[in-house]
This record gives sequence, C-alpha cells and structure tokens, in this order.
Amino acid sequence: MKRPKLRDSSRLITSELFPINEIPENLIVKIGGYFVYLLYTGRKDISGSDWGDAFSYAIEAKHLDSPVGIADVVFDKMAWSMKTVKNVNPFTCKKIRLISGRCSPDYSYGITDPHKDIQETGRAVLGIWNERINIAQDNYNPVRTSILVRSNDLLSYCLFEEENHRYRTSDYIWEVNNNGNLIGRNIDTGEICFTWQPHGSQFTIHTIVPNHAVKFQIKQPPLLDKETILNALHFDENWVKILG
Repeated sequence: MKRPKLRDSSRLITSELFPINEIPENLIVKIGGYFVYLLYTGRKDISGSDWGDAFSYAIEAKHLDSPVGIADVVFDKMAWSMKTVKNVNPFTCKKIRLISGRCSPDYSYGITDPHKDIQETGRAVLGIWNERINIAQDNYNPVRTSILVRSNDLLSYCLFEEENHRYRTSDYIWEVNNNGNLIGRNIDTGEICFTWQPHGSQFTIHTIVPNHAVKFQIKQPPLLDKETILNALHFDENWVKILG
C-alpha cells in the first residue's frame, strides 16, 4: 500500500524499509541463502548473532551486535531487535518465550529482596524494559523485534515481526512459581506474559506466534570436507610454525 499524502509529510524524518510483517520474498531468499552458507561451512546451530548477520546481509544494513540495548540491526532510522528460538516444529508452534535481556531491580531501583514485595519487583522489571524502549526510540523509529523460530535440523523456519512497545505496569499481576521465579499475568485474561528469574535477573517475554508468520525451508547443502578446504587455501607446511 502506498504511503498516504499528508499536509505535514515534510516533518517525516524516516521511512519504513517495508511494512511490518510484509517481508519481501527476495529478502527471505537472501536470508535462506545465508543459512545455507552457514550449514555448508559446518555450522551446527544458528545463534542470535548469526540471525543478526543474516538479516543485516539481506537488507544491507548494519549489525551492531551489541549485548547492551534493544537495537541490534539498524537501517537508516529503523532498528530491529533480533531474536531466535529453537522449536521441534516451527510451522505449528503457537507460543514461544523470548529472552529479552537482564533486568536488575537491585541495580536499577535498589530492591535487594525481590520476594519481599513481588508486585513492586514486577513493576520494576517492566519499568527497566520500558526505559530501554525509551532509549531505543529516542534514536530509532520504528523499532521492531524480528523473531526467527528455527527447527532442530535448521532446515525449517518461521519468521515474524513485532513492534517494540512499553508495557503498562498496572495491566499485570505478579506471582512466584515453583522455581522461585516471578511470573507476570495479564489481569484481565490471566495469561502468563512474562517470567523474571531472580538468579541472573533474566527477563523473558511470552510471545504468541501469529498465523501470518512467514514459513520457509532450505535444502541441506553438502558439507565442505577438510581436504577440499585445505587445497583451496593452498595449505602447506609453511602454515605451521613449531615453536618448541
């Protein structure tokens, strides 16, 4: 759909590379090609950093590859947080859990005992997330999360995007599960939306996989054998220096 003509369009300082969840087929082909390359070189799994490399390669963007902050891949004023999870069947999974960084209520709010008042701790966890979104949106707009669900054999994939947004803390109630972790439920539906682990301060967002997610497969490439690689490199004894 074309961008609408508005009288104040001159104020627009950024434009979307493509509408959210309308990922062009040529980008899917480039992403798939990057994964074929990884498998061809003997890769046994695909990490979040690999996913950032593949996506930035496909859209010709910059992969910041930083462990701090929301923005992983940036293109002009757009930014994506890159997430990947493994699932037995990416084509049928309905809900996944996205590790979304470490949130320390102790460091950020001085909450030394997270179980003393779990509602306060839960609000603090979401407050830290919301502040990270504020920082990202101060520098980029829009800010999305690009989510890749990969199969165990790395041949099947499910891909979708979400707009990164702040959470209203009053919409959730917190409780402690059997593992001593805090879980945040939507007050209206009772659905579990978040998990926070006091040990390590890891924050996880429970995410629904939409029906419109892109599903694709790649072929298993032949592996490069050792002799082929060494011959291509013109390897000889001069490549090894014995020091003693």
